[in-house]
Amino acid sequence: MENPGLIHRNVFGRVESALADTRIVVIQGARQVGKSTLSSQLLERREGITVTLDDQESFDFARTDPAGFVGQAGERMLVIDELQRVPQLVVALKAAVDRDQRPGRFLVTGSADLLDLSATHESLAGRAERIDLYPFSQRELHGDGGSFIDTVFSGANLGDHESPLVRSDYLELAVAGGYPEALRRGSSRRRQDWYTAYLAQIVKRDAVDISGLQRLADLPRLLRLIAARMGGTMVWSGLAADAGIPRRTLEPYAALLETLYLTHTLPAWAVNLTSREVKQPKVFPVDSGLAAALLGLGDGSLGPISPSAGPLLECFVVGELRRQLGWADARATLHHYRDSRGVEVDVVLETPDGRVVGIEVKAAATVNAKDAAGLGVLRERLGDRFVAGYVLHTGARAVAVGERITALPMDAIWTR
Repeated sequence: MENPGLIHRNVFGRVESALADTRIVVIQGARQVGKSTLSSQLLERREGITVTLDDQESFDFARTDPAGFVGQAGERMLVIDELQRVPQLVVALKAAVDRDQRPGRFLVTGSADLLDLSATHESLAGRAERIDLYPFSQRELHGDGGSFIDTVFSGANLGDHESPLVRSDYLELAVAGGYPEALRRGSSRRRQDWYTAYLAQIVKRDAVDISGLQRLADLPRLLRLIAARMGGTMVWSGLAADAGIPRRTLEPYAALLETLYLTHTLPAWAVNLTSREVKQPKVFPVDSGLAAALLGLGDGSLGPISPSAGPLLECFVVGELRRQLGWADARATLHHYRDSRGVEVDVVLETPDGRVVGIEVKAAATVNAKDAAGLGVLRERLGDRFVAGYVLHTGARAVAVGERITALPMDAIWTR
């Protein structure tokens, strides 16, 4: 594997395009996913300066003189790193870009969803474009700028796909995840140590910066409980009971984890196909490597009958698709589907014109008709809107299992 610090990010072109016509461009994502590195690469093509609010002197300057802080670059582009540390700066940014509406004046990064923060939401509206940056995708790690999402919506025939990978290879990739620093660790034990320190840092700094909640020390345990439920629909009352947090006060803590880009939600897909559709979302850690570390899953711990293999691979696949949405040409949204009769599809991708691709994730190397049952029901209910269905598995070859439904080796996500 090449040095993760030198890997091209597939959203690079999208950020460059945004800087050409938008006053403020915001790169958002969890700590340590490469926002500062990407900003530095972008700045190499422009005249500008970078300041980070993790630096105490810059932090104090921003808080005491916001207008002077945002004006320090003059006519050049100003890159502000970790804006969530001083969200009040956004008011000064708004004033600056309202006076001078040239595009590409500010490139800011944040380790929290700035549009979710009340201090920034109104001021950024109409003036900024947000681009999410996640841990490395497998396509980025393999040097491929394409998108499986575009491939499947194009109607491409994937029936000839073959893969050299086996189940243990996929699990190894899922356990490693995509955080650049974690990938530099040589064992799952070393990655788990890194994640422990990583979460502690976020709780002590970013969570405190953006939240007034009282039980922030409980966030790592809450995140661990969410990881233990990944792959299933979220029952909030059960999570609250296990976390020891009253149900009525759980919501802001769960929302904070998503604002900090530590989790992401797969909402239920409901288009009134039946009256029995389940409305609960699925919630995943933002990266399968983070999930594995939270659950203590490491090298050699995911044997042939491990109950954690399926949920971990689902987290891995959903994360890969989430990343690709950032650069795919197809403007798809990501959901899951389930009804009270047990009809279930792990992932539903839908384009604005109503076309749908369904995806099931299986840890097994072989697929039977039962594994594709949910996709078959979805096909019958949607008719021509159903473009294709795929059962992603850990076997070697693609196999047709029904009309417009194919069992497909999982690595097609980053190789096709």
